[in-house]
Amino acid sequence: MVDRFVAGESLDDALRATRELAERGISVTLDHLGEGITSPTGALASRDAYLRALDALAGYGTRAEVSVKLSAFGQALPGGDDLALANVTPVVEAAAAIGSTVTLDMEEASTVDSTLRILATLRARHPSTGAVLQSYLHRTPHDAAALATAGSRVRLVKGAYREAAGVALQSKADVERAYEQCLEILMTGAGYPMIGSHDPRMIAYAHELAVRTGRARDSYEFQMLYGIRVPEQNRLAADGYLVRAYVPFGADWYGYFMRRLAERPANVLFFLRALASRN
Repeated sequence: MVDRFVAGESLDDALRATRELAERGISVTLDHLGEGITSPTGALASRDAYLRALDALAGYGTRAEVSVKLSAFGQALPGGDDLALANVTPVVEAAAAIGSTVTLDMEEASTVDSTLRILATLRARHPSTGAVLQSYLHRTPHDAAALATAGSRVRLVKGAYREAAGVALQSKADVERAYEQCLEILMTGAGYPMIGSHDPRMIAYAHELAVRTGRARDSYEFQMLYGIRVPEQNRLAADGYLVRAYVPFGADWYGYFMRRLAERPANVLFFLRALASRN
């Protein structure tokens, strides 16, 4: 399972995966595993790991970017907003210096306001800094409308954390309807949508919206997890669409899987189905 969905423990492993994907015409966003740190020292270690990764990615441009979880930069510690901003800012600056960029992953619903505040501060100087929205949250249509502006990069996902009914939709059908609603908001807006989905229905709907809105193929992209629906990633890239694989790496691979599997029972089925199928 680890070999299928995680590039490896080291930066060299992540760079190997980056090169292999590039040969197939697929871009990457690297995720250094280690969310939910519990000390300022751990936050600095996360910062430094990303700085090393970006130094190694020089020359790839936007074909290789990084995704960060602000909980790895101290968001949950005392003074979390200021601490996370101070630690992530050098990463955003390093990405800009090599012609790349950073996307802020979204975590539990309780962190959304904090993450969006930090995003706004970063975008004041680095407007290409991206964000993630989760369609299952009741608030997401409003957030999508607020972020569907020129220069804004938004990855839309369904959501993988366990949240209460008062915060998030609970049924699969409701989440899918909300995804379509939010995707339409983003695709009809002036920003750069990043369709984070492996669902054939959502991919087909993105195609339909692109035709309806007259979007050029370089004005949006598809994003999928490393090792998931690989033939579909290859097919989309071969057809001339922008495709980006989300590539996790690092020593915390065990914690990464245990957290994902514990958060929602549906995640267990998701990984097992992907493991059992070449498609």
